[in-house]
Amino acid sequence: MNIFTKMYDACMRWARHKYAVYILGFISFIESIFFPIPTAAMLAPMALSTPHRALRLAGLATVTSVLGGIVGYLVGAFAFESWVLPAIEQFGYLETYERAVVWFADFGVWVVLIAGFSPVPYKIFTLTAGALSMAFLPFVLASIVARAAQFYLIGGLVKWGGEPMRHKLRQYVDWIGWGFLILAVTAYIIYKYV
Repeated sequence: MNIFTKMYDACMRWARHKYAVYILGFISFIESIFFPIPTAAMLAPMALSTPHRALRLAGLATVTSVLGGIVGYLVGAFAFESWVLPAIEQFGYLETYERAVVWFADFGVWVVLIAGFSPVPYKIFTLTAGALSMAFLPFVLASIVARAAQFYLIGGLVKWGGEPMRHKLRQYVDWIGWGFLILAVTAYIIYKYV
């Protein structure tokens, strides 16, 4: 079954769309506030489809993500009780939010660095930083460093790998996809039941 190959081919087609760059910027911006799909899911195929533009795409994703993070901070600061908290509860992020509050108390600005670089939902941390009135300038600086590190890592790897990487990835994408799916299900089972 070549389900992941078909998905890969579709992503490559979408990544070459004439409006793909604008879509990347938009997704990167809203992902920092509320959108559930991570920017890397759009950045990676776009960089793979045009490796010579990978670093420019990483720069665009960084700038728009940080701007979205600033909006998320402001939304958290001014509309947390009325808008953000009900949405967090509705979308099932309450446990993640509560964990974020504890992490902010324990680690301060370092949490933004970790959340901005890792696959943890960055949006929760932008909103929480605003809700907890975290110092704004350290928040912005940590966001810049973390988001740039994540997106330039993706862009740099793709630029370094270039065309050969794209062809190798397509060759093994089904194995990789099924492997990640099995790992994700296993991690979920361990997290939930062990």
